[in-house]
Amino acid sequence: MSDLLTFENFSDLLMLCFLQAVLGFDNLLYISIESQRAPVAHQRAVRFWGIIIAVALRVVLLFTMIQLIDSLAEPFFVMDWEGIITGGVNFATIVFIFGGIFIIYTAVKEISHLLAIEHVGTDVEGKAGKSAAKVIALIVMMNLVFSFDSVLSALAITEVFVILAAAILLSGLAMLLLADRVTDFIKANRAYEVLGLFVLLIVGVVLLGEAGQAAAHAMHDDSLALHFFGFEVVPMSKSTFYFSVVVLFAVQILQTRYRRKLEAERTAQTVEAGPSHS
Repeated sequence: MSDLLTFENFSDLLMLCFLQAVLGFDNLLYISIESQRAPVAHQRAVRFWGIIIAVALRVVLLFTMIQLIDSLAEPFFVMDWEGIITGGVNFATIVFIFGGIFIIYTAVKEISHLLAIEHVGTDVEGKAGKSAAKVIALIVMMNLVFSFDSVLSALAITEVFVILAAAILLSGLAMLLLADRVTDFIKANRAYEVLGLFVLLIVGVVLLGEAGQAAAHAMHDDSLALHFFGFEVVPMSKSTFYFSVVVLFAVQILQTRYRRKLEAERTAQTVEAGPSHS
């Protein structure tokens, strides 16, 4: 026990909590949006159990990866079709590719759904939507996809299981505390739901980029990086991703304020013009 209570472990825990908070933003966004597809009476329970089960499985995933990190890192297939596709494929490559494709598909489908509905107010209240169990399963599955990147990043900081597990549990607690507030905000500001779906779309692209370097980073061999038609699949840097997210939210906030200002001016002009027409 005394071996765990060291300054190094404490600083690693703080760093991991910060990492989980930053990388967990898109995860929390997905949970808040997807939970609204469940029946209204079950939405809060869906968020609660989805997060609880996902955090428990994330700890299991962490333990499994610590035990199998070397075997999971080694490419099980190397493509060598020069000029078409080259590079190594390991377990992380598969997870990132399928996870990225699924997130992009989900975001595009939900954006299409929002554009198709005739009455926004009845979208949540008036339809049965997905079953609670199905939404929980989707939240858990997507949480594991999001977790894979964060677990790999966490293992680069420390391999002490207790410290890693504590950071995951603390991040799970934070998601439980914030999930309802984020969902209520999105419900009250439906434009931000569209914005959130576009953020998820970018996340899917980021995961596909990570797939290109997964085997190369794991084996420290640049020749294993994926190339399509001679072009290397390069991941988007985290700083670029979060800068893009900040810009998207800044634009949305400015548009919202400008729209309200225009509406206030039009209302004022209507009130001023009213007596002259009477």
